[in-house]
Amino acid sequence: MSKRVIFMGTPDYATTIFKQLLESSYEVIALFTQPDKPVGRKQVITPPHIKQYCIDNSLELPIFQPEKLRGNTKAEEEIKHLNPDFIIVAAYGQILPKEILDIAPCINLHASLLPKYRGASPIQEALLEDDEYTGVTSMLMEEGLDSGDILGLEYLKITSAMEVTEAFNKLSDLAAKLTITTLDNFENIKPKKQNENQVSFCKKIKKEYGQIDFSSAKKLHLKYKAYSFWPGIFTIDGLKLKDVTLVENDSINEEGTILDIEKDFIIIGCKKGSIKVKTLQMPSKKALNTADFLRGNQNLKIGSKLNETLFPENYI
Repeated sequence: MSKRVIFMGTPDYATTIFKQLLESSYEVIALFTQPDKPVGRKQVITPPHIKQYCIDNSLELPIFQPEKLRGNTKAEEEIKHLNPDFIIVAAYGQILPKEILDIAPCINLHASLLPKYRGASPIQEALLEDDEYTGVTSMLMEEGLDSGDILGLEYLKITSAMEVTEAFNKLSDLAAKLTITTLDNFENIKPKKQNENQVSFCKKIKKEYGQIDFSSAKKLHLKYKAYSFWPGIFTIDGLKLKDVTLVENDSINEEGTILDIEKDFIIIGCKKGSIKVKTLQMPSKKALNTADFLRGNQNLKIGSKLNETLFPENYI
């Protein structure tokens, strides 16, 4: 008889793992995800990515969306009634209380090589820190934040051009594979304690984290790689930079000076190093490729300081 699994997850990272489980020999008996939330300027009530996947594919599966699990005796009783063999958790967005952890083995698929980057934004943190490798850990959950014993690991080499969306996609696929491997071998796995001397944490990302300056080309580019999906990167005046690559990190320049203008990109100097930018976006305007942007801002030339030229009223 196939093992019964409750899945808990919310974004597309979780959906990839969920799909792999649905295609496996395991019986997915219920989905727990976050409540529908208002999205966008019009605040349209929108289901989580994983719930929308169920709707789009007409999956007949019980879906639970409790506001919170802690102290929620109704949710606890529902889970007990479902009688799962395993509870698989991936980017669910809530910490499971002891009452639920005690019902069945709870396995979390965390997108870092634990104990590194416990917390809400491990993929972005690995990119910000310019790590050579990141990965996914399957972990036996306990009451602490991502502190449980390790069951398995999958590694991913971070390339110089890898942005957060590519990393998310690759890690989602690795996590899906690791989920099945962990379940298939669960009885024979000897859980490994995390090394508390190597623990680090990462926070939930806030919009203001995307603000950049032109002090270091390398740091600017790492921030772009980490935040290109959201919140993006932008100067103190609200100018957004997109399609950014690192040119070099050795030259010494005046911060934010245009060093070169080509057909489809500009080179901007940093105090140390320089970057190539293909797309720019003024506050409350649409994003434009550099050719179109320069046609609309003809005072920008080689030698111009980007922010001072575009926002002179802020630099009087």
